[in-house]
Amino acid sequence: MAEILLSLTIIGVVAAITLPSLTGNINERTWNTQRKALYARMSQAIALMPALNGYGTLKEESSAGASDAVDTAAETFITDGLAKVMKINNICDSEHLEDCGIPTGFTNLVGSQIASFPTKLSEFNSRFTSNYVDGDGSSYINPQHNIDTKAAAFETQNGESLVLFYNPACISDLGEKANVYTQPMMCANFIYDLNGLKGPNTVGKDIGFITVLYPTDSVVVAPIPLLKNAGESIEQLNASAACTKQDPESRIPNKDELAAMFYNYELTGIKDYWFWSGSVTSSNTAWYQHFNTGYRHQINRSVRAAVRCVKR
Repeated sequence: MAEILLSLTIIGVVAAITLPSLTGNINERTWNTQRKALYARMSQAIALMPALNGYGTLKEESSAGASDAVDTAAETFITDGLAKVMKINNICDSEHLEDCGIPTGFTNLVGSQIASFPTKLSEFNSRFTSNYVDGDGSSYINPQHNIDTKAAAFETQNGESLVLFYNPACISDLGEKANVYTQPMMCANFIYDLNGLKGPNTVGKDIGFITVLYPTDSVVVAPIPLLKNAGESIEQLNASAACTKQDPESRIPNKDELAAMFYNYELTGIKDYWFWSGSVTSSNTAWYQHFNTGYRHQINRSVRAAVRCVKR
């Protein structure tokens, strides 16, 4: 009897040690599978839409404090656009996101608690609706500072909950133009929760983002950044090697994935540095982006900047 009790005790201790890790691995595999399936469905749906800008109305109030503002942009994008090319169970306005399974708060990628879920474009990323002033006093004028659409949410037939942040005046890729701001290129950004109000409500686990750039010939990206930079001062020529060294299963993001990471900087916690992309424009130049302003720039690949790798 003593030997049996001892064996059961040992089994119990081993189970207590290994079970959380085993459960975590199962959850991770489940989330990865569901994430890839959602990305595939959203990519297919976006490809079936003829254009992504111009949905709904966006009218500011006639005067400060007036109640005559009209904003149907995000909801119309869902009802008149997405709902025609994919199955949607429920649609919620910005004041009732929880009714579509959206948590009131969440944990971002770097472990910070976000107490309230953003309900409009300016809360999602203030760089869309405000001018940026640098420490030296220099500033830039946001090309679309007057666009501040309200969010809308929906649930898919598969049980995912998504919040849409929409820019009805998004523009096409400006090609090889050397100096551009990426804000106007974002058409739609979806923050998804794979299991609704259930935990852990954490970015990189059950929460992530899918970003759509350009109204025609659209690009759909869903990068999953690693927790830390591969370095803050790396030549673009060495960026891919830095990612491989940090994590063999990672890579350097392309320019559109990097833009998506900037749009979602509240989720990622990445709010500073110039970052290299893997998008090379010649043997000597590549795109990199400033995470304070959203400024995308071509520059010599020997310049040193930060690198944040993404999962494959």
